[in-house]
Amino acid sequence: MGEVSRGARALVVCPDIRGMAYDLDAQSRLAEAEGLALAIGVVIAESFVLPVREVRPNLLFGAGQVDNIRIACEQDEVELVVVDGALTPIQQRNLEDKLARKVIDRTGLILEIFGERAATAEGRLQVELAHLDYQQSRLVRSWTHLERQRGGFGFLGGPGETQIEADRRMIRQRMGRLRKELEQVRKTRGLHRERRERAPWPVVALVGYTNAGKSTLFNRLTGAGVMAEDLLFATLDPTMRAIALPGVEKAILSDTVGFISDLPTQLVAAFRATLEEVTAADVICHVRDISNPSTGAQKAQVLQVLRDLGVADEEGEEPSIPVLEVWNKWDQLSPEDAEELAEQVVGNDDVVAMSALTGEGVDTLLERLGEMLTRNASLRTFEVPAGDGRRIAWLHAHGEVIDDVPEEEGGANRLITVRLNPKELGQYEALD
Repeated sequence: MGEVSRGARALVVCPDIRGMAYDLDAQSRLAEAEGLALAIGVVIAESFVLPVREVRPNLLFGAGQVDNIRIACEQDEVELVVVDGALTPIQQRNLEDKLARKVIDRTGLILEIFGERAATAEGRLQVELAHLDYQQSRLVRSWTHLERQRGGFGFLGGPGETQIEADRRMIRQRMGRLRKELEQVRKTRGLHRERRERAPWPVVALVGYTNAGKSTLFNRLTGAGVMAEDLLFATLDPTMRAIALPGVEKAILSDTVGFISDLPTQLVAAFRATLEEVTAADVICHVRDISNPSTGAQKAQVLQVLRDLGVADEEGEEPSIPVLEVWNKWDQLSPEDAEELAEQVVGNDDVVAMSALTGEGVDTLLERLGEMLTRNASLRTFEVPAGDGRRIAWLHAHGEVIDDVPEEEGGANRLITVRLNPKELGQYEALD
């Protein structure tokens, strides 16, 4: 698992920089940083918020604050210091020198998690690409032989090329190869998506802040064994399963990577492809941890990512893909909070209250999804040759057949009245 050892004792520090706009308050950010640290298997010995009046270019923190961190490390026998923020290579190296311990920033921490959890070929390629992008700016702390030079000609490196320049060149070459491999993987997945789009089954995509309970809900609805633990980023790779919904014989349910505030730049670019499935969805299920005090800020983060993907418009405008909010973890609310929130749910067709853990509200969710997927369906009557078993079977399998009778006694055609949505109608008309 990279450079971080499981079971290592860690100190989590959340810098609260004066004048910087944060999406979450300091305590919520600290709690999230603790969740990230726990997700890589370290033991949190101590954690606290440190106000930073002025950012020091060499250390981030003031000299006195660094001394306090060092004392806390010694008292709690800490091996790893986690800084919930972006450290420059110089700041990271200097902090490690001052504290005599390994220091990892938010980007490095999330990369550790992603590196451990990615399961598909695409996920692993994306992690390696993001890690190399992060690493190439930090070679200054990875190598001590900076003055060592090697000769060579052409692509082997010209005279006077330092080892660090050679290492950077090798990283760039590897990144180039990875991008080509990723492009091939994306093309393959694009072909798979095209085949799904030609198929009649609608797609429901689960999105939400990390640890909102998407994978637990996915397992509840599909009976699948997707990893679902109380960990940030428990699931990284998009997973798909078929489910049945009222009025819809078969739909595809897609579980996606969880969103998080201040996602490192390298990962926004590298993991955008895992969210491409969302853009092909017929309905988006926005799963929210309604028991989390920061649920409002988390919702804003998710909606911003959806806007970036082009599937959610600015506030007040109709989204290009219908969005159903799932207020999950209802079982963790206090009776008072549950009563207050229940008033907001009543009469609101865009919200479902439920608990993926206990199953409460699942039937309501399935009904609502079925309604949304059949909302624009209209009744059509088709005259189909009685011997065209393929078309007759297609209509029975993918639409809600209201009537199926012979055109006339002894006639060669059947009159089939069926309810189809526009997508299904297009697919039927495209049949050979």
